Amino acid sequence: MTSKNYRVTHAKVGNQHGFRLPSAFFKDFPHLAKASGYLEVVSKNTLLIRLDTEDVESDEEESLMMSLFLDFLMKDIIENPSKLVPYTQEMSDYMDDLLADVTIDEDEDE
Repeated sequence: MTSKNYRVTHAKVGNQHGFRLPSAFFKDFPHLAKASGYLEVVSKNTLLIRLDTEDVESDEEESLMMSLFLDFLMKDIIENPSKLVPYTQEMSDYMDDLLADVTIDEDEDE
């Protein structure tokens, strides 16, 4: 892979500081557009960036599925408003009891 340099500039949005990359970077590497990752400070003026590109595609698929599911629910609500049931404290307490002993291992591979 040939080395190519891109100018990075400071960016401030609201109260967050960051770095802005030129659009040419994302044209050359579109698969990195929504990637997240980690930044390691190697020295005073050198950074190493590691991006998690494997999760980007699955996140997009999950986001699409969630969007389709929510669209389905919204359509059903609009078409059948009489089927709506208020969420009560009793329902909440019941769910809390069901989930009381459930633990989630976020590090577990799927």
